[in-house]
Amino acid sequence: MASEELARKLQRRLDTEQGSAASAAAPTEEEVPAKCSEQPETPESERAATAGADDNNAAASSELNAKLTRRLDINDGIAAPKRSKVFNPYTEFKEFSRKQIKDMEAMFKRFDSGKDGFIDLMELKLMMEKLGAPQTHLGLKNMIKEVDEDFDGKLSYREFLLIFHKAAAGELEEESGLMALARLSEIDVSTEGVMGAKDFFEAKEVVLGLVSRLLIHQSVCDLHSYVLILMDNMGFGLAGRSRGIPGNRKHLLL
Repeated sequence: MASEELARKLQRRLDTEQGSAASAAAPTEEEVPAKCSEQPETPESERAATAGADDNNAAASSELNAKLTRRLDINDGIAAPKRSKVFNPYTEFKEFSRKQIKDMEAMFKRFDSGKDGFIDLMELKLMMEKLGAPQTHLGLKNMIKEVDEDFDGKLSYREFLLIFHKAAAGELEEESGLMALARLSEIDVSTEGVMGAKDFFEAKEVVLGLVSRLLIHQSVCDLHSYVLILMDNMGFGLAGRSRGIPGNRKHLLL
């Protein structure tokens, strides 16, 4: 009997201890929402980094929007493109002589009727008509597009020189409007720089030498004919030669 009672007491103690442990482990209904509402606090450095990234993204987006807006304004003719540096045709287009560049500049200014430093679509249309190679509206737009580096829809002086640069380098299609412009402009771009000019003047000297020799030969022939005519007038013509010419005058026929 004593042993059974002792066993019951031990069993009750074990049950009591297990129940206490389970109660301590399980959260109460009041504790659950309190724990759920608690969130780990974000460090100050992380909050600053996140704010900085957001500011950078906003600045980049704003800058991109500004660039796109300016590009649209340039395409619509509202804004003018910025000039990043001073353009020097003599240093950038070294394959051309100074005379060739001067001729191109004179042609550009002649057809820049608006005197704004650009050749627009209508001015290019007039130029091609004057050169005897009129183009369609689409053809004129394609001509500008091929050398229009700043996408403003018109030709600057530098872009105008690019036409002749591409023509000299063989980069234009034979039947294109730009090739017709370069061919009909009467500006020779077949020679290259100073060496081309040197070859030109050497060839010119050879031709002038040949012409001089021909003129001298022609002068001798003309002088010989003049002597024969003079001799005829003096009575030493064909009839006189048939009768014989005095010995001291035979040398005149040589």
